[in-house]
Amino acid sequence: MREPSSSRVYQRSNRANELTPEERVLYDTLNPASMPQHVAIIMDGNGRWAGKRALKRFLGHQQGAECVQYVVETASRIDLPWITLYAFSLENNLRRPKNEVNFLMKLLRNYLISNVKRMNDNNIRMAYIGRTRELPQEVQDTMQWASEQTAKNTGTTLTLALNYGSRSEIVDAARTLVHNLIAEAHQRGISVEDMLAAEGVDDAIKSRFEEPQLSAALYTAHMPDPDLVIRTSGEQRISNFLLWQIAYAEIFVTDRLWPDFRGLHLLEAIANYQHRERRFGGLGESSDESFADTLPTEVELARH
Repeated sequence: MREPSSSRVYQRSNRANELTPEERVLYDTLNPASMPQHVAIIMDGNGRWAGKRALKRFLGHQQGAECVQYVVETASRIDLPWITLYAFSLENNLRRPKNEVNFLMKLLRNYLISNVKRMNDNNIRMAYIGRTRELPQEVQDTMQWASEQTAKNTGTTLTLALNYGSRSEIVDAARTLVHNLIAEAHQRGISVEDMLAAEGVDDAIKSRFEEPQLSAALYTAHMPDPDLVIRTSGEQRISNFLLWQIAYAEIFVTDRLWPDFRGLHLLEAIANYQHRERRFGGLGESSDESFADTLPTEVELARH
């Protein structure tokens, strides 16, 4: 597992003047030294948003797609380095009606085609994680095109999780490590069994299958782990999203449905995040306990 995000030195964004007045007021209250480096969002509630308005479900998805650019542009204006959106899960692909899946794929293509110029104008770079090779070829082609068109941008990296499931990601990472093991043996001109035996099987396996190696084989190896996970629609679950990576992430749940979520609400989540104390398994700075205070006395031990 990767270490917590490094303490990057932040300064006030030179694009803060592009925020809305309401966003600017909230942004000016934030502590630059405590900004998250990576925010991941579980976008939920498109269907319910449409249902509350007696609209067809696809209209909720359309509105949700429009919100993506609003939120991402605010992220770019505050110099957020990484934002990852759970756009289409592996389970969506397997369990949703085929016509809904087809519509979502069309919506994805239209989003990418329509927003590449805005991404370039905002210095946003596109990336993807998931089993994207299982998506329709025309969708893959558009994804590749959008990635190439924005590859030179140096601001916020927008990563879309598409045909993504965290358990499948971990399975894929484990398979990669096994393939690496086989390739190493082949390169050395010996069998896997002989290579492992020569090093001692347990030691050889441990040296190749530790947390850093697995982490490096994940889809997200090129990015820091999320500091903050936001879930819209009020649901209290992770839904198979970045299970490995969010081990120490702060979680912010809002009842707001995704089509109603805007850049201002991203800033509200970051403000909430900044009031939390991240301990990563240790004692926080605000703790007044010494190590000795946590140990039982001899009298207490005798009682038990």
